[in-house]
Amino acid sequence: MDNLTYDQAIRRIEEIVRELEQTEALSVSTYKQKAAEAQQLLRYCESQLREMESALSAKPE
Repeated sequence: MDNLTYDQAIRRIEEIVRELEQTEALSVSTYKQKAAEAQQLLRYCESQLREMESALSAKPE
């Protein structure tokens, strides 16, 4: 995930959501795998947003 950009992570999350919506019958293990990947990507995106917020709110010297 280190070489992933925020935009790439968002696109992958959207792709996972589409896959979950379009698939009629997912196995439990496949659902769990995709849900875990989406959760990890969401955490990554949240951390990127927090870093940006910190950088924007930092006082200039």
